[in-house]
Amino acid sequence: MSNKQLTQPEHTSFESLKHESEGAEFWYARELQTVLDYSTWDKFERVIKKAITACEGSGQSSEDHFSQVGKMVDIGSGAKRTTRDYQLSRYACYLIVQNGDASKPVIANGQTYFAIQTRRQELQDDTGFQQLNEDQKRLMLRNELADHNKQLAAAARDAGVESGLDYAIFQNHGYKGLYGGLDNKAIHQHKGLKKSQKILDHMGSTELAANLFRATQTEEKLKRDQVANKRQANQTHFEVGAKVRATIEELGGTMPEDLPTPEKGIPQLARAQKKLEGDQ
Repeated sequence: MSNKQLTQPEHTSFESLKHESEGAEFWYARELQTVLDYSTWDKFERVIKKAITACEGSGQSSEDHFSQVGKMVDIGSGAKRTTRDYQLSRYACYLIVQNGDASKPVIANGQTYFAIQTRRQELQDDTGFQQLNEDQKRLMLRNELADHNKQLAAAARDAGVESGLDYAIFQNHGYKGLYGGLDNKAIHQHKGLKKSQKILDHMGSTELAANLFRATQTEEKLKRDQVANKRQANQTHFEVGAKVRATIEELGGTMPEDLPTPEKGIPQLARAQKKLEGDQ
């Protein structure tokens, strides 16, 4: 798989298929069928029906997310006929991807994409998180990332990443995907940090959130795909990092390497927080 394919993953095609009517967004199932690499409508409709069942099982009305429609299509010589189609909500598309054939690369990519988008939305919708100031957000995200990095290390070890050097290489693949080719050392230099300073301790909340997405989704993908060798684990980490980067670009965000480096590191913030708690 080329770098071009990795930096322009399938979910960009998904967003380009979006339609809007009276302010509401929707997707046509037959257009989604092509993007998700299903050769026949019958096979794809079976996935749609599984997704409808999952929707109803979650307590939501399937009619709100899967609207059956008829479309006129050309069949040659000026003749037309009506074909069955569905107008799908974003949630419906998510359920279709979750119930699709995970052996198809585009389905696996879609599962990662929707997971990233869901976690991003959770942070945006978390009222408590939004009420924190920037330093408090950094402390919370850094602690969460530290926990998830332990889980990522365990998943990587199960996938064949065993030695310290193996893990350093594995981590650099994730950074390269997310930072457009920059590894740990290059990011460190780009931020102008001292040798003793860790890059994760000198990131703002937005950059930390991007790295949290990278870590959590790589862990899930390593487990879901049952990755069993370090070469594949490295490639998986790179691909997830690249997908997070593509998502940021799609949303019009600033690339991680271009975000400002905070003056105070996490250890300094943690000491100040501890002192504040002791004085209360």
